[in-house]
Amino acid sequence: MFSLKVSYDGGQHATAVNEPHHNVVAIDCPFTGKGEEFSPGSLLALSVASCMLLSMGAIAQRDDLDIKGTVVDVGIRGMEKTFPHVDAISLAFYIPQSFSEADRMKLERAAEICPVMASIREDTEISVTYQYGAAKAA
Repeated sequence: MFSLKVSYDGGQHATAVNEPHHNVVAIDCPFTGKGEEFSPGSLLALSVASCMLLSMGAIAQRDDLDIKGTVVDVGIRGMEKTFPHVDAISLAFYIPQSFSEADRMKLERAAEICPVMASIREDTEISVTYQYGAAKAA
């Protein structure tokens, strides 16, 4: 079992730690902090993207498909309002390899059923595109 801990460091900055591995993520508020680190909203969007990508990875590993080098561009809209919330998340997957239509469907279906995606509010628009045979630098 692992533990996540978040501590408030002052100045609208917090630090998250994944124990026992001591992986650290710096977090701050884009409105009242410096906006230099990950914001809670950006972490939400990154959670969706990484969950989808890892779900695809599970299928890729099972079916011996190489998706290494896949990059996801993540966009977030709606954080600038007075009482900010995430209105929309856009995800563009750039998969360097080309696959058959059947393999593409398996990968995309895996992405669609990631558990984090299922945890997002229904009124949050999530748009996803996939480009195969399209390498993009991370």
